Amino acid sequence: MSEHMTPEEFREHGKQVVDWIADYLATIEDYPVRSRARPGEIRAALPAHPPEQGEPFESVLADLDRVVLPGITHWQHPSFFAYFPANASGPAILGDLLSAGLGVQGMVWATSPACTELETVVVDWLAELLDLPSHFRTDTAGGGVIQDSASSASLVAVLAAIQRAGGRAGDGRRYSIYVSSQTHSSLEKAARIAGIGAEYVRAVDVDPDTLAMDPAQLDALIAEDVAAGVTPALVCATIGTTSTTAIDPVARIGEVCRARGIWLHVDAAYAGVSAVCPELRWINEGVAAFADSYVTNPHKWLLTNFDCSVLWLADRAPLIEALSILPEYLRNAASASGEVIDYRDWQIPLGRRFRALKLWSVIRWYGAEGLRAHVRSGIELAAKFAALVRAHPGFRLLEHHPFSLVCFRPVWPGMSTADANEATLSLLERLNDSGQLYLSHTKVGDEVLLRLAVGAPMTQLRHVQAAWDRIRTEYEQAR
Repeated sequence: MSEHMTPEEFREHGKQVVDWIADYLATIEDYPVRSRARPGEIRAALPAHPPEQGEPFESVLADLDRVVLPGITHWQHPSFFAYFPANASGPAILGDLLSAGLGVQGMVWATSPACTELETVVVDWLAELLDLPSHFRTDTAGGGVIQDSASSASLVAVLAAIQRAGGRAGDGRRYSIYVSSQTHSSLEKAARIAGIGAEYVRAVDVDPDTLAMDPAQLDALIAEDVAAGVTPALVCATIGTTSTTAIDPVARIGEVCRARGIWLHVDAAYAGVSAVCPELRWINEGVAAFADSYVTNPHKWLLTNFDCSVLWLADRAPLIEALSILPEYLRNAASASGEVIDYRDWQIPLGRRFRALKLWSVIRWYGAEGLRAHVRSGIELAAKFAALVRAHPGFRLLEHHPFSLVCFRPVWPGMSTADANEATLSLLERLNDSGQLYLSHTKVGDEVLLRLAVGAPMTQLRHVQAAWDRIRTEYEQAR
């Protein structure tokens, strides 16, 4: 077993792996949604030292069943409702397998032209499916690129914004970025990595009812920084916040940014793909007129398994200026001609996986109609769950939920807010310990809310109804 796997051996074991995955997906409801493993349990079941001699691949599959599966939280389970989905689908899995089989390292066009050019086509396809502005297309001064995550996309947007604002972090100038209290934590991490520092991440107040960023306070904070000699570099507006799917007023925020020459980054990591449905394209109001960059994640809600995040820019030049370094060993005629894209200049790492293959496979398998049907199904199921919550006197619903996330809280009569929060968290733990469903929580103001996010490809009405029945029963027993 110490020799390379032959093509025939690969064919045999590859069929075993595909069969294993198919069987897993067919029986996924037999598993508890959340792993019941305790800390260190999986590690203790594995050898402390690597094998000296190679082992048959059947041993790997056996240990997958014996050791790995008990430590898996099943994100594709139809009763997984804890976080925004990390969709996997048959065509995406096969596309990823093709990428691994080709073994492409697509750092520059010359190292595999198809890797680059297929990606440019696929991100243009996706922009068309979402009805994004034409200046995000790759045949303009802008363009799109697949990143590993929205966190990385936001980081490079921050770096591009600093570049356009006049320099680089560490040049002695102080830069600031602006987020809301509901913005994803990756923006603060991006500021730290970019050298801005967490102290120059300004948190803008949100409307207490909509939880959306307040443009007036944004403008006031920017004015204070300018007066103090700080250079505003970037504002992040969010379409579908992680906590509650609140939607920031992009157009009004964009007007503030344009008046002051500040980069507007739009984080639509979860909700952006919903614009594949024409009736949801209102969420992108203001993007065409004002956004300098826009990110959404097909790996969340568009059936393309992790990792696949797409970033578009209205002008690619600041990003390339910020990130381009050309060592001698990467010089080549194609790059020098200016006729090709080298995506290494659009991201932090040098190396690049052939991620476009899985997104290409998904779009071709489902087509626009299939993608719309999937998104609409999640929204419809969430609406039905919300109706059940709304009709029960023992629960309160956070009403603004245009997507597939429902936030709600149980009512605990006679309890203080602190005690009610503890009771809600205890209820959550009992629900998750049951293995029948998996939820998460958030906090709005000083109140803990439960979160139910629909999105797994196999989730049906019966799973949502079963989740509600379990939640209601556990709550009524606890009162």
